[in-house]
Amino acid sequence: MRKLSPYLYEQADWPRFSFDRAALAEPLAAVRHRQGRLLGRMEALGFEPRQEAALHTLTADVVKTSEIEGEHLNPDQVRSSIARRLGIDIGALEPVDRNVEGIVEVTLDATSKFGEPLTSQRLFAWLAALFPTASSGMRRIRAGAWRDDSTGPMQVVSGPLGRERVHYEAPAAARVDTEMAQFLAWFNAENEADWVVKAALAQLWFVTVHPFDDGNGRIARAIADMALARSENSPQRFYSMSAQIRYERDAYYHILEQTQKATLDVTAWMQWFLACLSRAIAGAEESLKSVLDKTRFWEQVGDLPLNARQRLVLTRMLDGFEGKLTTAKWATLAKCSHDTALRDIQALVENGILVQSAEGGRSTSYELVKRS
Repeated sequence: MRKLSPYLYEQADWPRFSFDRAALAEPLAAVRHRQGRLLGRMEALGFEPRQEAALHTLTADVVKTSEIEGEHLNPDQVRSSIARRLGIDIGALEPVDRNVEGIVEVTLDATSKFGEPLTSQRLFAWLAALFPTASSGMRRIRAGAWRDDSTGPMQVVSGPLGRERVHYEAPAAARVDTEMAQFLAWFNAENEADWVVKAALAQLWFVTVHPFDDGNGRIARAIADMALARSENSPQRFYSMSAQIRYERDAYYHILEQTQKATLDVTAWMQWFLACLSRAIAGAEESLKSVLDKTRFWEQVGDLPLNARQRLVLTRMLDGFEGKLTTAKWATLAKCSHDTALRDIQALVENGILVQSAEGGRSTSYELVKRS
């Protein structure tokens, strides 16, 4: 059933959003502090660890923004696609499905070209990348154009047939061209002092207009990522807002629905966005722990005389080695004889890098020494 109170775009002052800047001052400052601290920490790393951290984050971003919409992508394919586009060597690359290529293209275009204007043609290109066959399931997607509502109004609906619940109904298609012209002019103008604030408003405004037949949520989050990249003046991403939203998906949809059915005072949405963003940045340290641990490890052993075989196998162990490291497994990984493998391992044990596991005899295995 259609709600009685007006949606945001039906308000007399639309799209004149307002919010309590005093109420947002503290959470915004906290987010900015966390951004600066994380970026400073990552800047202290070398080029390769930063590249690896960005690859890790972008992979999570692409996978999770799709999961929010119920689409599950192969993380290995996503990682391969991003690595190839960024020129990062990760060894053998997975064959990549074109749907994966599409969302990767959108994500990288938004973040790596964050300083370029956002235009209707750029958005149409993102839509075409998301839907390379111009279809979503059995439904045709209008390529290079806004939606036309030829199959009925754009609605967000749940529930069984005949007892559907309409969570949201977007503006009529006849309004979309004007609505998007206003949105793009606002986004590209210097009308807001802080791009974090603009990221929150942009995501809400875009999903309110819902200009496409499909893909609106993913494109809205890409636009928010673009604004966040502008806020940091950096194309490298070390935290994923989409991954955090996926984790908080129920709360995300709840605040969106609440906001759409309230007034143009969007303070509650802004507070939720900033809190979610703060949690995303705080969680980045844990999600990037393996990268940071690897960097710290190489710094601590950097003065030791390690050969190429030792570096190869140690890197594999740091990346998440499956099973136990035995002399036989070392010989296979390093493509060397059993005796050479044993000498390599014994040298690492003597240097305090490896330690023999508790089991002995034929099951002798080794693990990395835990470091502070």
